[in-house]
Amino acid sequence: MADSFVHLHTHTEYSILDGASRLDELIAAAVADRQPALGITDHGNMYGVLDFYRKCKEQDIRPVIGVEAYMAHESRHERPSRRGRVDDSGGDTEGGGKLYYHLTLLATDDTGYKNLIQVSSRAFMEGYYYKPRCDWETLNDHSAGLIATTGCLGGQVPQALLRGNPAEALDKAARFQEIFGRDNYFVELQDHGIPAQHQINPQLLQIARKLNAPLLATNDSHYTHRHDAAAHDALLCVQTGSLLEDTDRLKFHGDHHYLKSAAEMRSLFSELTEACDNTLAIAERAEVNITFGTPRLPHFEVPDGFADDRAYLEHLTYAGARERWGDPLPAEAAQRLAYELEVINNMGFASYFLITWDLIAYARRRGIRVGPGRGSAAGCAVAYSLRITDLDPIRYDLLFERFLNPSRVSMPDIDMDFDSRHRDEIIRYAAQKYSRDGNDHVAQIITFGRIKARAAVRDAARVLGYPHSLGDRIAKAMPPLILGRDTPLQYCFEDSEAHHDGYMAAAELRQMYDTDPEVAKVVDVARGLEGMRRQDGIHAAAVVITPEPLTEYMPIQRKPEPGRDAGEAPIVTQYEMHGVEDLGLLKMDFLGLRNLDVITDTVELIERIRGLTVDIDAVPLDDAATFKMLQEGDTIGVFQLENPQVRSLVRSLAPTAFDDICALVALYRPGPMAANMHHDYADRKNGRRRVEYFHDDAADILADTYGLMIYQESVMRVAQRFAGYSLAEADSLRKAMGKKIRSAMAAEEEKFVAGVVANGYEQGLGAQLFKIIEQFADYAFNKSHSYGYGLVAYQTAYLKANYPVEYLAALLTSVKSKLENASVYLNESRLRGIEVQVPDINHSASDFTPVPHDDQEAAAGPGRIVYGLSAVRNVGEGIVERVIAERDSNGPYASFLDFVERVDMEALNKRTIESLIKAGAFDSLDHPRKGLLQAHEAIIDMTVRKRREHEAGVMSLFGEQSDGPSFDDRPEVADVEFDRMQKLAHEKEMLGLYISDHPLKGMEARIRRFADCTIGDLASGATLRDDAGFLSVGGVITGLQRRWTRKGELMASFALEDLEDKIEVLVFPRAMAEHGPKLADDAVVIVRGRLDTREDTLRFFANEIDPVEGNGQDPPLRVNLPPEHQNDRQLRELKSVLCAHPGGSPVELLLGARRVARLPEDFAVDTANGLPAELRELLGAEAIAAV
Repeated sequence: MADSFVHLHTHTEYSILDGASRLDELIAAAVADRQPALGITDHGNMYGVLDFYRKCKEQDIRPVIGVEAYMAHESRHERPSRRGRVDDSGGDTEGGGKLYYHLTLLATDDTGYKNLIQVSSRAFMEGYYYKPRCDWETLNDHSAGLIATTGCLGGQVPQALLRGNPAEALDKAARFQEIFGRDNYFVELQDHGIPAQHQINPQLLQIARKLNAPLLATNDSHYTHRHDAAAHDALLCVQTGSLLEDTDRLKFHGDHHYLKSAAEMRSLFSELTEACDNTLAIAERAEVNITFGTPRLPHFEVPDGFADDRAYLEHLTYAGARERWGDPLPAEAAQRLAYELEVINNMGFASYFLITWDLIAYARRRGIRVGPGRGSAAGCAVAYSLRITDLDPIRYDLLFERFLNPSRVSMPDIDMDFDSRHRDEIIRYAAQKYSRDGNDHVAQIITFGRIKARAAVRDAARVLGYPHSLGDRIAKAMPPLILGRDTPLQYCFEDSEAHHDGYMAAAELRQMYDTDPEVAKVVDVARGLEGMRRQDGIHAAAVVITPEPLTEYMPIQRKPEPGRDAGEAPIVTQYEMHGVEDLGLLKMDFLGLRNLDVITDTVELIERIRGLTVDIDAVPLDDAATFKMLQEGDTIGVFQLENPQVRSLVRSLAPTAFDDICALVALYRPGPMAANMHHDYADRKNGRRRVEYFHDDAADILADTYGLMIYQESVMRVAQRFAGYSLAEADSLRKAMGKKIRSAMAAEEEKFVAGVVANGYEQGLGAQLFKIIEQFADYAFNKSHSYGYGLVAYQTAYLKANYPVEYLAALLTSVKSKLENASVYLNESRLRGIEVQVPDINHSASDFTPVPHDDQEAAAGPGRIVYGLSAVRNVGEGIVERVIAERDSNGPYASFLDFVERVDMEALNKRTIESLIKAGAFDSLDHPRKGLLQAHEAIIDMTVRKRREHEAGVMSLFGEQSDGPSFDDRPEVADVEFDRMQKLAHEKEMLGLYISDHPLKGMEARIRRFADCTIGDLASGATLRDDAGFLSVGGVITGLQRRWTRKGELMASFALEDLEDKIEVLVFPRAMAEHGPKLADDAVVIVRGRLDTREDTLRFFANEIDPVEGNGQDPPLRVNLPPEHQNDRQLRELKSVLCAHPGGSPVELLLGARRVARLPEDFAVDTANGLPAELRELLGAEAIAAV
């Protein structure tokens, strides 16, 4: 292959928003050109190395592992000013001051690969400054097994030449050569038609001759094919936020940065064949071997007296089992534990269980709430005995083989849920426990966000300079999300079995593409962007623990935010989760679950306020109040069951047992819902549809799920019963069905049918049953996970049903950092008769505080909730702690002046005080908000000055002769107040919610008169459209934003909020022209338009907007209802009369002894249609008190 060539300067999609080569396409292009090897040199990272290595091996092409490192001027510790320097990620800048340089590094063997990991890791961990930078010291420490080159135009040597300093260039090249050795430092030559390259290439040849350094020809490949240059250019615009038409943006010269053929490279460097031959020579030297699949578990230190980890695990398991099931153990539990321990020990996973046990035991010792089990681990009796999980797998028929299959060697996966506020503490404990000798053994795992199809369309429209509306219009013509996922653009235009539904739904998009050149251009650019990695991030749960330092196995990184200490940033792997697992390393999931925070806080509040100890893990699973609440669909704030669609399903299913709640968790997912299994289950359970079984012998397996296989474990049990499969074999069948590999499925079907026949059934049943379970396998869910999350759902429902004030207070606290999303919980409190009060400087705690009513006060409702001070915008936890500490030590604040005089100087931040005033925190001191807002700055200024004078001893020096103002000279607080709407606007600004009142209060009937549905109805799909497809919805405008389109037209967006929910509304230019003047924050309006369901988030497109006129409410109708009329018969008749006359006037009942009860808005009436006469006939001549 003397005429071949190997590309050794190659950027993939992992050079984020700079490399546009997808790995599969890149490798395929090299294979098609019969290139024997291929290099990977992404910018500053090794993100793609494992994926690249594995794919190259699969295609029988040698992988050459490398990186294009960023290099500091001298030291990685330096932090130079950015002024006058070029932040050139791509390295293709023609001269100029550089913020960092580029350096190509390639590994020749395993030592080189490990040193590459060290260089990359230290660049992030020690040299991160806008980019991860290595330096001379790093290279000197880790040069063995590495090849280095002079690099692209951004390298140290080329930059010196571009500055006109060949002597400096030679010195730097010699320094590199000394570090790496003469045979390992190459002079890299590139020719992309860039003038700067033509200028320096002859000088690079001179340096090579002087140093006797070998030459290396490369092409700085950033995309695979020449025609991909346009897509790459668009990707650069996404990175920099610029337009393709901008002249001063980051842009590559020409279209030559692709993976050229060997012939093209040989032709380009025809006079320097050595430079091309050396690519083959380097590839021959590159012998890196990465081992996959061998478990590498950390060592767990067992106490003295135990021979090894197996013995200690067995000891802990049986000790815990006796606590769980009693002593002696029931035979079934003893048999199950013996079997599981044998499998665990034979597979070498004893340490894994001990490490998991230790982490959870630490959390429990620290009082950190742990979830009862997530994923398949709840099916493990050993985990239950160790209190890793809290569900009895024997009682609930949860299968061990679904968790750990003895016939398929793979690492167990125990996912752990913790109170989200303590997740970092668990990670720190793991790091302290398993890290040794100052090295890091614990890291979080990287993840990557990709550009999805809809985002690609919008990005493409933007970089092309088209208006936002065009990208939006194209995105809306795309197929709706299918099972929560976009249909790839390719399959919007090409039919395929896997994406047929998406293709059929994309007919409008195809028609637009064929008839509108602008649409076609946007879609073509978008196809080049789709699927590219947009940014790296940190996986929400995944953590890796290694037996040796992390960098023995993989590169790591740390990205401190500008101005923050590097140590504050978490350590993160550079390899993705599946790569980490494939290396055989221990990957664990630590998930912070907010609902566990709520459970913890509720239980603590109950104990603190009521003096009751609630053991939430021991509450009865048949609580009547809980199931009554669930059957009514009253599940707002209940884990897994609170969105509108699932609330509708809960009402339909009407749960009567814990198993029903677990079934809800399994059924409310896209697959079962698409197959209508959720309605089928609910109807069978409640007798609306007959329960049927495919065979009578299936009744005892599927009775508890009414003949449906909603769980994967049901599929496994069916295979066990009818085909004689072991549970391990049944799990393998389940997994094969999930992967849908046709060859494997054919073999499984033959085996399954033979098993059915061997078990005494007809062959026809075997074929029929295989198809049935194959169908159910698409929708069936993990039973262990359903029961684990079902238990958390039940616990939250129990607390809400029995302790609503404490639970809702904890729920509001849990969302205090995003209170704009908490309006639904606030409304839920109001619907339950729980008053939520504005923050109070004398009664509020840091968080929301429940004040339940006792039995004597129960008639006034369950209680009230006082807003937390730390939930007020611009008020920090530290200030709140000082305010409360002073209040606790020296009593309540008597006045605003008393408050100002007593609190720490640091708390007298004017912005903070203004926020507290607007929020109503000083209302209880009898200061009007407007008056206090006008006077507070002067009061604070004078008080602060006096305190500083006093502290400095000035007052004692001048005595009574000081002519400055006295404490009594401070301004009075004027007795003036804001109007209702302004007060509410301030509350919304500072609290994220309307608290003391709501702009819609009293207007409910008026809105119902003009609106077709509520905002909640929109989310649940319970809507009525007119003939044109429009519907009307009412609410208050919040967060109004106006903006100009690129065509210079005005549009707007806002949140429309009613008492229960909110939705984003877009007003496009045509509607804006007519209705724009009606828009204002806090305006109450009726919006008529269309619902957009094509995105993950519902949006409403306004066609018409009309304000709701009037003062917000019709005059009330007051009805005398003396005690003699307060009997069941007359109350039912009164209700019937009122319901027959719906309207806008609220109804108030005078119940005697000056008691007035205002009826819910649903009973608002029209007083001018004969209603008064009917009431007098029913209740007598004095029935109407006022109208």
